[in-house]
Amino acid sequence: MTGAPVRQRVPGLVDLSATARALLDAVRAAGGRPYLVGGSVRDALLHPGRRPKDVDVEVFGLALDPLVESLSAVGQVDEVGRAFAVLKLRRGGEDFDVSLPRTEVKSGPGHTGFTVVADPATPPRVAAGRRDFTLNALMYDPVAEEVLDFSGGLADLRAGVLRHTTAAFAEDPLRVLRGAQFAARFGFRFAPETAALCRSLAPAYRELPTERVWGEWRKIGEKGVHVGAALAALDDAGWLGHFPQLARLAGVPQDPRWHPEGDVLTHSGLAADAAARLADAAGMTGDDRTVVVLGALVHDVGKASHTQVRADGRITSYGHAGAGVSPAEEFLSGIGAPPGLIARITPIVREHMVATGVEGRPRAAVVRRLARRLAPATIGEWSLVCGGDHAGRGAGSGPNPTIGWAEVAEEVGVAERPGKLLLRGTDLMALGHSPGPQYAPVMTAALDAQDDGAFTDHAGAVEWLAMAAADGRLDAWLAQGPTDRALPGGAPTG
Repeated sequence: MTGAPVRQRVPGLVDLSATARALLDAVRAAGGRPYLVGGSVRDALLHPGRRPKDVDVEVFGLALDPLVESLSAVGQVDEVGRAFAVLKLRRGGEDFDVSLPRTEVKSGPGHTGFTVVADPATPPRVAAGRRDFTLNALMYDPVAEEVLDFSGGLADLRAGVLRHTTAAFAEDPLRVLRGAQFAARFGFRFAPETAALCRSLAPAYRELPTERVWGEWRKIGEKGVHVGAALAALDDAGWLGHFPQLARLAGVPQDPRWHPEGDVLTHSGLAADAAARLADAAGMTGDDRTVVVLGALVHDVGKASHTQVRADGRITSYGHAGAGVSPAEEFLSGIGAPPGLIARITPIVREHMVATGVEGRPRAAVVRRLARRLAPATIGEWSLVCGGDHAGRGAGSGPNPTIGWAEVAEEVGVAERPGKLLLRGTDLMALGHSPGPQYAPVMTAALDAQDDGAFTDHAGAVEWLAMAAADGRLDAWLAQGPTDRALPGGAPTG
């Protein structure tokens, strides 16, 4: 990195709140030189006019204690990151990360083997060299209204290139996954020399705590719109093999009539991209969006083991939906996804072929049963993943075949959750039957009848039970004994 930065004047680049301006004024009054750094500068250059969600400030020329004192006059200061020379300022619902330039002294093995020392005298050029990529090393001087570029970050940002700033990049191998995350969010790609450095870091993946790995994949799920670019970045970096359930999809062929886009890995990236667009159009955020995006990414992982090229040249993958549940769970567990999120994605994988070949609107009973099989996922989430599947086929993309299913789900009230079992154990007790596991076959039959539309409220369930008692079915069910079939919500049998 050169000593003098390229300076580009950009008046009003970052739209700052009143609290942000008060923070900067307080630091300057205390003798510090504050610069905006990181994502707020990058994103302002990518999307001028948007107020940044997060504002990070790096302060030069001011020690930690006077910095704390100056910030305390603005809002509440959280010093939990003091050991890393990072403070958090809170006021009026806004949070700001305020840091000092620091040096890191190697003190042990791995990415945690460093001692952090705050050094206010560090030149901005050196501080910028500690950052991961050149486009994240850009600084903005809010007084001079200039962008400071020490390493060609402006050109890389325009070109969509992820280039490491210095050899310090290798100190934390998580930066490779951060690069993949930026690829997913912005469509960026690694510079050749950075890809080569990433490949040399591939063995260090095992040093990364799972929670840090999940932090990057979570952002892909919550913010990614170019998931296919993330897969390409991981492949270029030599890191795709760390996710074998995805890597095995490379080169797996598909019937070109239905999938002219290429192999299963290509389709998976395109499907996740399409699912992200559908989720955004539906207003999804957080875990809900992640379920849809990652669900689309892994929906076809079963094709790795269930694809066959027949003697006549036809390519089939019968049974791949069910076969995909286990590898999808392995992938999600391996990247640290929370169990509750995994529980929502895997049934979507299992059921993503249900609507294929069904013309028109399905029967209400079919949709009710699907809602039960999908829980805790929803029909809406399943529909968006299926929509991504059909829109992620390049020239072969088509309309979402599950729209009618989602409409029926809304009409019968199972769009968000399956219907609650309406028959109660007390209804059987009212007929003189003692509580016990023998209730289970009755409740199972009641659930089937309810899903078939035989009744829609509790009164109807009681009437149905009376009819079953009158024609002898109730006694037959009670004589069957316990059943292994799960009932919704752990419905009581006694």
